[in-house]
Amino acid sequence: MKILIQKFGGTSVSSIERRKLVANKVLMAKANGYMPVLVVSAMGRKGEPYATDSLLSLIDEKFKEENKLCTDLLLSCGEVLSTVIMCNELSKRGIDCIPLTGGQAGIITDDDYSNANLIKVNTDRLLSILGKGIVPVIAGFQGITEDGYVTTLGRGGSDVSAAIIGAALKASKIEIYTDVDGIMTADPRIVSEASLIEEISYSEVFEFADQGAKVIHPKAVEIAMKANIPLLIKNTMNNSLGTIINNDGENKNSNVITGITHLPDRVQITVSINDNLQNSNYYSLFNILANNEISVDLINIFPTQKIFTIDVEKLECFNSVMKSFDITYNSIKDCSKIAIIGTRMRGIIGIMAKILNCLSEENIQILQTADSHSTIWCLVRTDDTEKAINALHKEFNLG
Repeated sequence: MKILIQKFGGTSVSSIERRKLVANKVLMAKANGYMPVLVVSAMGRKGEPYATDSLLSLIDEKFKEENKLCTDLLLSCGEVLSTVIMCNELSKRGIDCIPLTGGQAGIITDDDYSNANLIKVNTDRLLSILGKGIVPVIAGFQGITEDGYVTTLGRGGSDVSAAIIGAALKASKIEIYTDVDGIMTADPRIVSEASLIEEISYSEVFEFADQGAKVIHPKAVEIAMKANIPLLIKNTMNNSLGTIINNDGENKNSNVITGITHLPDRVQITVSINDNLQNSNYYSLFNILANNEISVDLINIFPTQKIFTIDVEKLECFNSVMKSFDITYNSIKDCSKIAIIGTRMRGIIGIMAKILNCLSEENIQILQTADSHSTIWCLVRTDDTEKAINALHKEFNLG
């Protein structure tokens, strides 16, 4: 049996017209010899009645924090509604199907409500359903504890559900359907000449997802990579070939750079030893931040200072912690971290110089840089973000 996982996002199941397109994709998969397994998100986006954020708005903020078990049960409702409504559409097209919650599909998690971690997948029910030629339609984003309580897997968790089910069933591939044609060389809302990346490696797309691109959840990529199952990002609304994610992707692209993405809302922090000479807490700075759950990135350590960035949402907490430990620092708000991604840059001389020259010619101030084998990061001011991405996109001929 060739099993195909087809995950459909909220926009893909948000209307009758779009659910008809979903049914077409299922029929096409069956015609091509696959046994499809659907994973669906809650219908629509914020503001629409059954979207996740709309459900969250029904309860108080304090209750959300103090009763995460209750909150997860509420949040699971959006995806459950989608399974039944999608089954209604499939049935009209003659497709035998059955709706399942994440728990009924066998996803067993710990009790870290709102961000649960997988313990195991019991595939007995799914294999039995598939063996009868019935299409399972599974509620994404959720699982169940060993004690029987509903959990959710964190925002964007339907992608994770699809990858978990795909790995457990040893699927031939996992299709992630959304409202874009695939992974682009840059955000087309920023770069009008951005082009579709037809094939990309797991490691590259993980960087894209981790650095701000919203096409697929990083954890889903990690799960598929470990199981060596190809991922395919496609558009529900058309027949675009999409983007294939696999181990060979980096060998199918002739460009040194694969694409560019960015992470907005960064704050650059500089902590100097000269400003904290009598304060031993300076030497425990990163332990202090970790203990207060403040994540840092773009870290540069020098003999006389430490430079790093934090998310603007953590700035108030950061200010409070630094005050309590009497640590003096400087900050620059309204920054964006630009990521230039490409596994083929490894060992190529002059890439960093090319980036710095390109941005210098555009009079864009670079506040900080860092690099790995596959990514170079540049911190710039928010006002320069779009200009910088367009310049780099053109410099590396990605259009």
